[in-house]
Amino acid sequence: MLQHAAELVEQADLIVVAAGAGMGVDSGLPDFRGREGFWQAYPALARSGIDFYAAANPARFTEAPRQAWGFYGHRLALYRRTVPHEGFAILRRWMARADLGGVVYTSNVDAQFQRAGVDEVEIWECHGSLRHLQCSHACTDAVWSADAFEPDVDEERCELRNTWPLCPHCGALARPNVLMFGDDAWVDSRERAQAHRVAPRLAAARRPLVIEVGAGTAVPSVRMFSQHVLHRLEGRLLRINPREWQVPGRLDVGLDCGALEGLQAVESLMS
Repeated sequence: MLQHAAELVEQADLIVVAAGAGMGVDSGLPDFRGREGFWQAYPALARSGIDFYAAANPARFTEAPRQAWGFYGHRLALYRRTVPHEGFAILRRWMARADLGGVVYTSNVDAQFQRAGVDEVEIWECHGSLRHLQCSHACTDAVWSADAFEPDVDEERCELRNTWPLCPHCGALARPNVLMFGDDAWVDSRERAQAHRVAPRLAAARRPLVIEVGAGTAVPSVRMFSQHVLHRLEGRLLRINPREWQVPGRLDVGLDCGALEGLQAVESLMS
């Protein structure tokens, strides 16, 4: 099975990385799997009975903006100081050796692929990125960098202590440019531009390999993209997932392990 996975990587003309929350676990990032896992990461929200679906909701920026920015500000600071694990470098090497290179499709908002050195033009962040901001009222389609914002978060209370960012166009509260639950105010202009850049690379592929890492069925965005490449572009699939590793075809490979373990095991067998 591992040998076949290595052959799939070596034969692909385009490497299509499809990454979910499990990709960051080996870097020490939480994947918020289940209510208990989320509350373990954010005990202040547990005391208030606020689960991930309530915390990652645009309504929180109206109801409790200091707590909403406490949650997202903590995540922004965490992602900024996290060092991507070796699996990111392995994927970069595989992308570099393919005839058409590679692209990354990810539901993660942590910008870990950029931190690992993947070129911005190769990345499609389908749920947006915490590295960017937008107006909470979506007064325009503008999206801007969050680099100037340094959140100071009281972790015991999960509340922002310093001043939150404001929209430079209307002065309203700014929020992360990420797709939240029940979100009809998400500005998707940046995401659409990324999709436009990546589409020609996908269309040119004749032997694409989807390397799906850490993407489950609970939030199926990445899995749906994988299926699109498999069915529309006649690609093959290498799925790495410790829980939902099953694959649809006999020519595909599923590995029931974490991201780093699986990627290292495959690379060890490559010529």
